[in-house]
Amino acid sequence: MPHFLWRMVELIKRTKLHRTLIGKMDRVVKDYNLIKSGDRILVAVSGGVDSMSLLYLLHERISVYGESISLFPTFLDHGFSTKTEEQLETMTLFFKRFTNEFCVESLNIGEFVHSDANRKNPCFLCTRLRRKRLFEIADANQCTKIAFGHHKDDIIETFLINVFYGREISTMVPSQSVFKGKFFLIRPLAYAFEYEVKTFAREQKFDEIPNECPTEPVSKR
Repeated sequence: MPHFLWRMVELIKRTKLHRTLIGKMDRVVKDYNLIKSGDRILVAVSGGVDSMSLLYLLHERISVYGESISLFPTFLDHGFSTKTEEQLETMTLFFKRFTNEFCVESLNIGEFVHSDANRKNPCFLCTRLRRKRLFEIADANQCTKIAFGHHKDDIIETFLINVFYGREISTMVPSQSVFKGKFFLIRPLAYAFEYEVKTFAREQKFDEIPNECPTEPVSKR
C-alpha cells in the first residue's frame, strides 16, 4: 500500500479521544517549545499505561514537530517483581514496535530502598536512584531531553502534596531545565486528564506491567 494511503487509513482509524490527545499534546509542545528539529528524546517508560501512551503518541507526531527527531525508549525495572525477565521481554517487544534503539534494564534497588536503614522514606531514595540512572543513560546515548508521561492529574496531585506535606507551593512543570541546561525534563501530556490517557490505553490494548512496589498501597499520592 502506498505510504499516503496508509497514512489516510491511520487517520480514519483514530477515535475522537485519540485525536483529542494529539491536539492536547500538540498544544503543550507549541506552548512550551518542548520539541524541535534534531532533538533526541529519552522516553521514560515505567510500564504503566501513561508512559506507554506517551511513547505511542510521540512516535506518531515526531515528524510533525521537526526534522531528524529520534526517540530512545527506556524501561528500568526496580527489582520489586519475581517476573523481572518476563517484564523486560514485554517491554522489549513493545519498544520494537517503534524503534530498534532502546534500553531495558534491571536496577535491583527494591530491597535496598526498603531496607531497615531507609524504611522511613523509600520513595525518595527510589526516585533519586532511578533519576540518576536515567540521566546516565541519556548522557551515554546523546539524549538531551527526557520525556515523562505525567498528565494534568499528576501535576495537580503533586501541587497538593507539596502544599500539605512539604509546606511549599510548587509542582511539576511541562518543561524543566536541569544541570544548567544539560538536560530538559519534558511532560508532553501535561494538558491531558488521567481518565483520557487511561481510556486511550484501553482502546489500544496496552499490556501494562503491574506496579508491585510494597509502598504503593500506602503512598500519599
